[in-house]
Amino acid sequence: MGKVFTQASVSLDGFIAGPGHSGFDKLFAWCRAGDVETPSEDPERLIYRTNAATAAYLRELMETTGALIVGRTLYDMTNGWDGKHPGGLPVFVVTHRAPEEPVESETPFIFVTDGIESAIKQAQDLAGDKRIGIGPGSTVGQAINAGLVDEIRVDLVPLILGSGTPMLSGITEQLDLQNPEVIVGQGVTHLIYCL
Repeated sequence: MGKVFTQASVSLDGFIAGPGHSGFDKLFAWCRAGDVETPSEDPERLIYRTNAATAAYLRELMETTGALIVGRTLYDMTNGWDGKHPGGLPVFVVTHRAPEEPVESETPFIFVTDGIESAIKQAQDLAGDKRIGIGPGSTVGQAINAGLVDEIRVDLVPLILGSGTPMLSGITEQLDLQNPEVIVGQGVTHLIYCL
C-alpha cells in the first residue's frame, strides 16, 4: 500500500483559507511565480510555473499519487471542480450523505458515507502502491486521529491571514514531529514531515 499524505498551501499562521474562503490568490501565488512549467493532467486549465526545486517536488507528487480524498465541503465549494479535477485522479469524497445529483464529471468521484477509514481503504485498494493524498480540512484531523497519515506536507507561504480555515483541526493528541525535509521554492517553502 502507498503512503497516505496530506498537503496544503498554508499561511504562516496556519490557515488554508482566509475569512469567507478568501486569500486563495495569495496562498497559491507560488504556483505561477517561476519560469519552469509543470503541466497538470489538464494543462488547458492548469500549468504550474515555479522554480526548478518546486517543479521537481510537484512532478514527484504527480507521478506517485494514485487517488485523492477530500471532504464534502471542498467538493461543494469547487462544484466538483466543474466535473474535472486537475489532478486527473479518482477522488473519494467523505460525506454524511452523497449528493442526490452529483456533478456530471469526467473525474471518478466516489462518495464514502461510512467514514475516513473506509475512504482510505477504498482509495488504497484502487491506487495499489501509489500514494493517497488527503484533505485539506477536517478529513485530515480525522485521518491523523485514526493513525492513518504517514506524511504532512506543508507548502508554507509568507502570508499572514489572521483568521480563517486552519489546515489542522480536530486533532486529539499531541504530535511531536522530527525535522522536516525542506524544499525552497519561489514564494513558498515546502516542508515534508514524516509521522
